[in-house]
Amino acid sequence: MFQIMVVEDDKNARRLMAAVLTRYGYEPICAENGLEALEVLDHRHVDLIILDVMMPRMDGYEFTNTLRRAGNNIPILMVTARETQDDKKRGFIIGADDYMVKPVDEEEMILRISALLRRAQIAGEKKLMVGKTTLFYDAYAVETGEGLVELPQKEFLLLFKLLSYPNKIHTRRQLMDEIWDMDSESDERTVDVHISRLRERFRGNPDFDIVTVRGLGYKAVVSK
Repeated sequence: MFQIMVVEDDKNARRLMAAVLTRYGYEPICAENGLEALEVLDHRHVDLIILDVMMPRMDGYEFTNTLRRAGNNIPILMVTARETQDDKKRGFIIGADDYMVKPVDEEEMILRISALLRRAQIAGEKKLMVGKTTLFYDAYAVETGEGLVELPQKEFLLLFKLLSYPNKIHTRRQLMDEIWDMDSESDERTVDVHISRLRERFRGNPDFDIVTVRGLGYKAVVSK
């Protein structure tokens, strides 16, 4: 059973999230603020953190920054009532893995948790296998029936992201936020260019296709 920490200063919100997690088979561990959460992490194993941003004593930004500076890469899903682009950007820059705005939709939260846990597991194993194609995370390399090829960092991360979630649509904005520097001057056209390069590199690969979803973005379709 995955253990998920809920860091939330509002008692009712904390209880509600814990109840939802329990209903879906997770074990919730609750903390009222960032300092309490750090204390819990000293003696409890946690697989993922659902983190409120605005809290007393230590807010979500400071908590995330503290963890990342210590080399702790536990997945963090930030939850906040603030929806500005600057707030979202700040969260990603300091190390948050995903971001939701209150009021939180329960089903969406569970789907995001599942995706983050799966991605953490894949990253921990350092490789991803799709049919006879293997992606090696540490080397930014892909092995196919035609041999091993090293990719530029952004191309590899883009391919790894798409293949980690087959058949899931990713918007250009989502891909930009996660793979490119949030302060980068690149625009969403950059994603299109990298997708074109990946298609050219893996043209004829029988294990997957990168499909354009008109008006939305891209998804990877994996062969059965």
